[in-house]
Amino acid sequence: MARLGEIVIDADHPARLARFWEAVLDDYSIRPYNDAEIAPLASLGLTPGTGPSVLLDGPGPVICFQLMVGPRPARNRIHLDVITADRETEVERLSGPGATHFREAPGYTVLRDPEGNQFCVVGPRRA
Repeated sequence: MARLGEIVIDADHPARLARFWEAVLDDYSIRPYNDAEIAPLASLGLTPGTGPSVLLDGPGPVICFQLMVGPRPARNRIHLDVITADRETEVERLSGPGATHFREAPGYTVLRDPEGNQFCVVGPRRA
């Protein structure tokens, strides 16, 4: 039997995209780099802000933003749904950290993160 370990999102700028999603998701925060991780980055001329991966820790699966190498597909193959009690207010709030409106649908709004990945803001689910 397998279990979900991480959700991995390809990114052109992992740190910037991780900061966006940190602002979107309750109780998620960027995992700090430790000294053992910073030294190898520095030897390559990189910093935590320019490194090839950034992790978000929270109450659910770890979300990993990794540097994408090669051409980007025209459309992301999976997307995240963000559930909120007040969809309209949440959509407005998310424009602050860089989300852009894509389209409206009954019960959800499709937004794009700063790198164009689609995600949905969904109102409360009904039982």
